[in-house]
Amino acid sequence: MTVNVMHCICGNFLEEVTLPDSVRVLDSAAFYNCRSLRRLELGPGCETIGSDLFTNCRSLTCLALHCSPSEPSGLKKLIGSISADITAEFASDGHVQARLFYPEYFEYLDENTPAHIFNHSIEGEGYRYRQCFDGACLNTAEYDRSFAQACVGETSEKLCRIALERIRYPYALSDEAHRTYLEYLRCHALTALTPFISTRDLESLQFVCGLGILDDASRAAAAEACGQCGFGAGAALFLSSGKAKSKPKQYSFDDL
Repeated sequence: MTVNVMHCICGNFLEEVTLPDSVRVLDSAAFYNCRSLRRLELGPGCETIGSDLFTNCRSLTCLALHCSPSEPSGLKKLIGSISADITAEFASDGHVQARLFYPEYFEYLDENTPAHIFNHSIEGEGYRYRQCFDGACLNTAEYDRSFAQACVGETSEKLCRIALERIRYPYALSDEAHRTYLEYLRCHALTALTPFISTRDLESLQFVCGLGILDDASRAAAAEACGQCGFGAGAALFLSSGKAKSKPKQYSFDDL
C-alpha cells in the first residue's frame, strides 16, 4: 500500500523557494508563518505584492532576482514588505552581479492623547535604503550616497556588511564610493571579520585579507579569535598573511 504524506508549506518545513520567472503576482500572506524560509528566488516581473507577505518569516535573509541590476524588477515592493535585515541579490546567467544589504528599520505610531492624534515615526536607516530606486530600477549611486548618513545611526556590524557587499560585487560602484567603503572597513577590520570567523567562512576571510585593510594588530586579534573557536585554517591565514616575504640574498664576487 502506498501512503502519500502531505506537508503544509509553512512552519519549519520550507527553507528555500524558487519561483518561475513568469510569476507576476504574490498574493497576501503567501509565505505566512514559513519560519524556516531563508531564501526566495524569482524573476524580475513580479508586479503585485499582497499584504502580510512574509509575516513570521524570521529566518528570511536573501531575496534573489534572476535579472541584471539595471533591469526593472519588483525588488522595491518586495523589500518594502520586509522591515528586518535582508540581502538582495541580482544574478543573470547564474553569475551574481550585485548584492546589497538592507538593514532593518522600525515604524512607530505614538498616540497624542486626549486628541487621539497619531504621530508616525521611523527609526533606522533601512527605510532610507529601501527608497534608492528610480521607479522599478535600482539606483546604486543613491544607495552608496546613503552610507554617510547611515554612519550616524547604524551599528558598525551592519555598516561593514553594506560596505563588504558593495566591494565584493562592485556593480556600478564609483571610485569615490569604493574609497569610502574601504576606509570604513580599514577602521573596523575586526568587526568586518567577526561574522566570517564565527561561520568559518574561509573564502570570505581570504577576500577581506586581499583588500589590504589589515594591520598587524587586527591580524593578531583575528588570529586569536580564530584560535578561541578552534578555527585553525582561519588562524593560519592571518598568521601567514602578516609575514613579510624575505628577499633573496644578493651575493657578490667577494663572497665567493
